[in-house]
Amino acid sequence: MSPLLFSHFTATSCLGAGVDATLSALRAQRGGLAPCRFGGVELDTFVGEVPGLDTVALPPALAEFDCRNNRLAQLALEQDGFAARVREAAARYGAHRVGVFLGTSTAGVLQTELAYRQRDPASGALPPGFHYATTHNPYSLPAFLRQYLGLTGPAAAVSSACSSGAKVFSSARRMLEAGLIDVAVVGGVDSLCHTTLYGFNSLELLSDQPCRPYDVARNGISIGEGAAFGLLERVAGSAQGDAILLAGIGESSDAHHMSTPHPDGLGARLALEQALASAGVAPAQVGYVNLHGTATRSNDAAEAMAMAAVLPGTPCSSTKGATGHALGAAGALEAVICALALRHGLMPGGINTTQVDPALDVNYQLANREAPLRYAMTNAFGFGGSNCSLLFARADAASH
Repeated sequence: MSPLLFSHFTATSCLGAGVDATLSALRAQRGGLAPCRFGGVELDTFVGEVPGLDTVALPPALAEFDCRNNRLAQLALEQDGFAARVREAAARYGAHRVGVFLGTSTAGVLQTELAYRQRDPASGALPPGFHYATTHNPYSLPAFLRQYLGLTGPAAAVSSACSSGAKVFSSARRMLEAGLIDVAVVGGVDSLCHTTLYGFNSLELLSDQPCRPYDVARNGISIGEGAAFGLLERVAGSAQGDAILLAGIGESSDAHHMSTPHPDGLGARLALEQALASAGVAPAQVGYVNLHGTATRSNDAAEAMAMAAVLPGTPCSSTKGATGHALGAAGALEAVICALALRHGLMPGGINTTQVDPALDVNYQLANREAPLRYAMTNAFGFGGSNCSLLFARADAASH
């Protein structure tokens, strides 16, 4: 594939709002997970909650979109001057030439949960102020962004579980290569809700402490929420310096089980191999991998097998110990973390993990390492075997 310029990006999570807060937390190996106090949920688990979302107010003209997910989207859009950058791109190319491709798993399902608590006791009718299409519906997220940013180009929601926020990069690439758009807003947003927390609890996948990816004693995930966005454009001329390029994409669907990855990591391996092949990059050139690393027994084991087969010995870590698992937003959030790693020469150590499982044959980084990086990869593997790996590069390294 032809490289694409990842020209501007931003991320908001329990680590803070914007890339400076994110980078500062990663440098300090400071996590944002805390005992769950969300919405009256009574579960012994830790979550990554973004503070202050209930105080974020959408513009009155967009009140029908009001829900936690879209408030989180707006909060993130206004960090790092990202919304302004999108509007500049729309002025340059035309609003109809800017695409929007966003990942989410549950969108505004919390709004439906709240509405069911307010049903009419006699008829069971939902409250008149409840708008399914602009809150719960997965497309409410890209619809909100289009209106908020004044865009009129193609838009789509991708909801493929935990790979959603990564697979949007592939959707955008196809539209750019087809010439249907000139620039794409890509990203993902997922917010806390009861459905997610109680659902993962029913699967016995929640940890009772901050999650410990790849640890010998790992016992489950910590749910987080987050939003991350970026702009993808064709490379105009020669990208210079520390500009970040999307160099390769790999996708697969192993369809092994509804919620368990293929035990040999076959789907994950295909995604890794395709990302390298599409970029024409040798495994030895990859300096760091941000693992999917959810801290469940089976997921980490399957990913480790794929890593050992395709990228043996490559330094890697999971940042979910810091952010929690942001589900449909995780792929986008960790893509931004990869871009920061490349720009600043930082391989973030995986916090909370103290003893890497010796059965997992990976070069897992427990402490931060600083070193020049040319290429970095991020993995996002979802329920049902939906897998996506993204390979990023520094422009000044990829040109050599």
